[in-house]
Amino acid sequence: MPAPISIIIPTLNAEADLPVCLEGLMPGIEAGLIRELIVSDGGSTDHTQAISEAAGATLVSGETGRARQLRAGAKTARGDWLLFLHADTSLTRDWVERTIEHIKTRPKMAAVFTLAFRSDEKIAALVARRANRRARWLGLPYGDQGLLVSRALYEEAGGYEDVPLMEDVRLVQAIGKKRIAFLSAEARTSAAKYERDGWRKRSWHNAWLITQYLMGASPEKLAGKYR
Repeated sequence: MPAPISIIIPTLNAEADLPVCLEGLMPGIEAGLIRELIVSDGGSTDHTQAISEAAGATLVSGETGRARQLRAGAKTARGDWLLFLHADTSLTRDWVERTIEHIKTRPKMAAVFTLAFRSDEKIAALVARRANRRARWLGLPYGDQGLLVSRALYEEAGGYEDVPLMEDVRLVQAIGKKRIAFLSAEARTSAAKYERDGWRKRSWHNAWLITQYLMGASPEKLAGKYR
C-alpha cells in the first residue's frame, strides 16, 4: 500500500528557508508516511528549484500566486492525504506521531499544527499563544500552521480558491470549525516579517486584515494592504 501523504509546498524565491522546511520532513520519510513531495513554484529566480530537485521533489512550475500554486500542487498529488506547508515553516519531529494518530482516529477531519516562531525573543512565544487561542476560538488557523486534509474532504470543501489573499481562511471556513483538529506538534515559522515590522505592529496588522475580511472586505481589496 502506498504511503498516504502528499506534501505540497508553494515556493517563490525560498532558498533561505526551504532547506529547514525540508529537513523537518525527514522523520516522515523515515516512517514511510510520505508518498511524494511536491514543490509548486511560482517562478523563482534563486536556487529554490535546484534545492527542490536535489531533495527529490516533484517540481510543478506555474504562475505566481500562492492560491494558484497550492491548487496546482493538489492537482498533481496522488496521496489519499494532502499536507500543505509553507516553505518558511518547519515541523517538529513529533509531527509524524501526531499525524499518524490523527489519520487513524479522525479520518473525516482536517488538522493543523500548533503555531510557533523561530525566534528567541520572549514576545514571540506570547504572540504565538495569542494566535493559537484565536485560531481555536474562531476555527480559523493561520496558513503557517500547515493543513493536513484527506483528498476527499479537500475536494468536498472545494479546494483552494483562486484569490490573491485569504485562500487559507476560505478553505478552512469551507471545511468548518467542527472538522478541524489542532495537533500538539509545532509548526515553527519564520519570524522575519515580525522582526522587520515590530512584533506588536505586525500582530495588529494581521488581526485587522482578518477582521476586515470577516466583515466583508474582498481578498482583492485586502491583498494590496498585505506585505
